[in-house]
Parts: sequence; C-alpha cells; structure tokens
Amino acid sequence: MQRKAYVPGIAALLAALLAGCTGGSGSKGTAADPKPGDISVNTPAAQPGKYRTLPEACAAVSHDSLDSLLPGIREITDQDRRDTAYEGQATLTYDTDRRVGCGWKVESTDATDHLSVDFERVVSYDNAVSDDSRAQDIYATEETAADLPEASASATPSGSGSATATPSATPSTSASSSASSTSSASASTSTGPSETPADLQPRKLSGLGDEAFLNDKLNSGPSTAQQRTVTVVFRTSNVIVRIEYAEQPAASTGTPDSKEMQDKARNLAHKLVDRFNG
Repeated sequence: MQRKAYVPGIAALLAALLAGCTGGSGSKGTAADPKPGDISVNTPAAQPGKYRTLPEACAAVSHDSLDSLLPGIREITDQDRRDTAYEGQATLTYDTDRRVGCGWKVESTDATDHLSVDFERVVSYDNAVSDDSRAQDIYATEETAADLPEASASATPSGSGSATATPSATPSTSASSSASSTSSASASTSTGPSETPADLQPRKLSGLGDEAFLNDKLNSGPSTAQQRTVTVVFRTSNVIVRIEYAEQPAASTGTPDSKEMQDKARNLAHKLVDRFNG
C-alpha cells in the first residue's frame, strides 16, 4: 500500500517541476527586459569632448604676442634674463591632463604688465551628461559671476552720429540738433577716466570659440596708479580658456588705455582658438 501511494506522489512532483520550469522560462525572459528609465540600458552614453589633451601653457603664447602684451621684455638687454621672461612661470596644478596655466610679469619704464593664461579641459563623469554640456554649465556660471551689463538696444555704433540734421529738418530742429551735438561733445570731453564708452564695456564676444565674454575693470587707490585688468574667457567644445591681462602705470596719474588692452587680449584669444582648431 505504501508503494502504490508513493509512485503517484513522484509523478505529481515531476509534473509540478516541469510546469515550474516552463513558467520560469517565461518569467526569466520578462525579467531581462529593460525597465523604463533604465539609463544604462535604454540611453547611450553621452559623447566625450573633442579635446583629450591640453597644450603646454607657457609655450602656447608666441614671443610676438608676449612682445606686444609685455613691452618691457624688449627693454631687457641681458639675453638670459630676456629668455627667462619669455618662459613665464607655470601654474601649479595636480592634473596636467585636466588643467594647465602660465603667468608672466614684466616691468618697463612706463608700466608693470601681468599676463596669465589658463586652460581647463572639462570631463563629465555622468553618463547622461556630455563633456561639452558640462563645460557649458561651468562657462555659464563664470559669465553670470562676471555680471556683464545688459547691452543697450538703443546704442548706436561707434562713429555713427545720430544728431546730424536731415535735409528736411526745420531750422528749429537743426538748431536743436546742433545744440545737442555741442552739449554731447562737451560732455564727452569732460568724461572722466572711470567712464567707459559703450563699445568697450564688459560684454559677450562673438566669433570667438563657441561662446566668449570680456570683462574690464579699473581699480585705483588713493596713493597708487590705476590698474586695469582685462579678462577674456572663451569655450571651445569641452575646453575653457581664461586670459587675464593687467597693467599698472609707473606714474601715479597714469591710466591704462582700455581699447588698447582689450584689443591685445582679444588678439591673443583668437590666436589660442586657432591653436586648438589647427
């Protein structure tokens, strides 16, 4: 009797195991399907940045550029000292694949000039965020911190006079325009050194990398010459480049020329962009 009861029990157990294997096979296939929102399965990894390395910062600025930005170099008669001035001083960094920089300081008979360049290669460690996107965020933070003034929609380009009377203008209008021009010219003549023309204000720059801005600050003290610092920051793909150019005149009454310094800093920025794209 026990043998007859045991055999049906084995048959039932085998049937249950076979049914479980069949059902398990289906459930296993369902479990392998990606879950909604599973980034590692559904979303490909974000693209890496264009640049994988950085140039040697102290060698990135040519001697011609240094001669223009730091005129005191040409006044150095000793060849060894001049060579040392050209070499600059590398910025201390802990990962030269990610960030490098270099600085120069040269005195001349007229002023003391400082120049520094900084290259940062941005790498995103988030698979959902590309290197370029991360670099955009860092650049945007710096641009916001610069607190650039809003561009005036009514500002006229330099050299275009809006007060010139048209042929159809009435005598009173012409007189008014003439008076306005005279008043404007008088005000322009009396403009102090701290006032900057609209086209030289801190601003965004076009045609320089993917995005760029320029800042211009004039710092002065009661007993020291006014020091002007021009900063140009631009982004090209996943690299952010920062240029800082400062000048302090030897004479306590001197004021560095804003346009000249901005032109020199922007010229260097364009050369560095070409170096990356070359």
